[in-house]
Amino acid sequence: MKHINLVQKYLSNLAVLNIKLHNIHWNVVGKQFVQVHNFTEDIYNALFENLDEVAELLKMKEIMPISTVKGYLENTSISEIDAKDFGIEEALKIVLKDLEDMKTLAVEIRHLADEEGDFETVAIFEGYVAHYSKNIWFLKSMLK
Repeated sequence: MKHINLVQKYLSNLAVLNIKLHNIHWNVVGKQFVQVHNFTEDIYNALFENLDEVAELLKMKEIMPISTVKGYLENTSISEIDAKDFGIEEALKIVLKDLEDMKTLAVEIRHLADEEGDFETVAIFEGYVAHYSKNIWFLKSMLK
């Protein structure tokens, strides 16, 4: 199954993005601090739940999920950022780019899984795509 390596990459992205979002959550500054602080918390909580769901999906397929920070860093396409004060617009733009990248990967996995007849993966990843679409809309609206 071609899409399994991409699912491992997706799992790694979830882990790294969770930490990256915590960085932004803790260090965002500005007049809309509370809104962005709460928004990033909602996103990283959802992604953390997805981390478990994706790992369990791999286990159902009798694949060992990546389970180490070293493994995540070797397989992720999410770039880390250093801790600093993030202005509101900067924070939102960083989150927007990462969610757009995650949506693109989720769509690719969903399509490959469909071609390979992996219905469980299709069902799960369709939900992920919808979640990203909604949050991308929120982010773009906040940046106007």
